[in-house]
Amino acid sequence: MPNGRRGSRRDSGRDAGGFVALPWSVLDSASYARLSHPARALLLELARQYVLDNNGRLLASRAYLAKRGWRSADVLQRAKTELLNNGFIHETVKGHRPNKASWYAVTWMTLDRYPGFDTGAFETFRRGAYRDQKNAVLCPSGGTVRSSIVPSPGTERVSPVPSPGTIRAVSGCPSVPSGGHHLEMPSAVPTRIAAH
Repeated sequence: MPNGRRGSRRDSGRDAGGFVALPWSVLDSASYARLSHPARALLLELARQYVLDNNGRLLASRAYLAKRGWRSADVLQRAKTELLNNGFIHETVKGHRPNKASWYAVTWMTLDRYPGFDTGAFETFRRGAYRDQKNAVLCPSGGTVRSSIVPSPGTERVSPVPSPGTIRAVSGCPSVPSGGHHLEMPSAVPTRIAAH
């Protein structure tokens, strides 16, 4: 066609269906650069759930994410903790056993209001909290200095000499013969009886 259109529908240049809108400010932040790969993967899983008005009701439970390939509860918990600590997600509802999952919100979007949120969820939410992280630096905290291989100060040194007092033998036999000549004493080792 002369105007470059294909029929009545415009080609968007991508596959059909929804998409994850992740701002560059998130991807370029110092906090994001410090995230582990599981935390980054979980952030994408949470962003995948967001649709217009459900920020605050995003799930990161093992039951929900198992069908998306998450197998380890330990890896999932560490990734959640990392995202919470670095300000990428905010917990709006604290889950509990036996069957109530926690709800989360991503912090680069406005928090949507739901009546089921925990008390204080609205007041403690900070949009863009991932940018506020003071500990989010791109260089290692200790620089490139090697760690010391000596014990840290405060470890107690063990004395190289035995404690004061006598040391008693553990066995019941005395270490020296009791009176008499040691060759005239009967042997303590039982004699072998030859079998015929």
